[in-house]
Amino acid sequence: MYAFFESILRVTAWPMTPPAPYSAFHILLTLFGAGLAVFFARIFSKKIRSTSAPEPYFRRILFSCGVLLSLMELYKQAFLYVIEFDSHFDWWYFPFQLCSVPMYICLAAPLLRSEQTLRRAATFLQDFGLLGGIMALAVPPGLMHPYWTMTLHGFIWHFILLLLGLLSCMSGSAGHTRRDYLEILPFFLLCCLIACVINIAAGPTADADMFYISPFHPSSQPVFHQIACALGIFCGNLLYVLSMIVGGFLMHRISSRLV
Repeated sequence: MYAFFESILRVTAWPMTPPAPYSAFHILLTLFGAGLAVFFARIFSKKIRSTSAPEPYFRRILFSCGVLLSLMELYKQAFLYVIEFDSHFDWWYFPFQLCSVPMYICLAAPLLRSEQTLRRAATFLQDFGLLGGIMALAVPPGLMHPYWTMTLHGFIWHFILLLLGLLSCMSGSAGHTRRDYLEILPFFLLCCLIACVINIAAGPTADADMFYISPFHPSSQPVFHQIACALGIFCGNLLYVLSMIVGGFLMHRISSRLV
């Protein structure tokens, strides 16, 4: 069985020269994918608003996206392990970044039975999921791989985050008040805490950098890397978390004008 799956991975290991950030490939693919995300978000949001049972329909869409994302993640982990890293696991790619959290939220959608809990999940997708998708596409080096499948995987993943965030906003499933934003902050901070635990548990040599707040080395994110080098890793990480909180709030305010 292992040999069968390995053969599939090797068949789909189509090499490519990693595209340069802001190249024609990056810009055109981003515009195309973002356009599709907006298009389908509008279609699904109209369907949700017009149906007599909007919550179950929205929940089914979330779960379907969660299944798709989880299958994509399983393929990615297998591909990295077998093809790119020669049967070694790289902690850098452990699936718990800000852009990974929507996958877990979507998979948990059938369990979110209360209207308030579902609303908070949709608000997180609208604010932090959309923020993560936009920032990854705007600063894309991490999406560029020496294989077509991995490069397309990264772009498609973040197009789905755009779709989920816009759908949560346009369908009215997410909250738009200041209180709605404050109610999702504890979950965001819990995710940061989990990321810290993973980073510390992996150890200083594992290169785990969940949420880009490793205590062992400066952040790899532009600007914050320089801040960490100048003021220390703790200050750099703290400012990075605060910037995500501010960014999420900005997305919250902008999204409230799209309804």
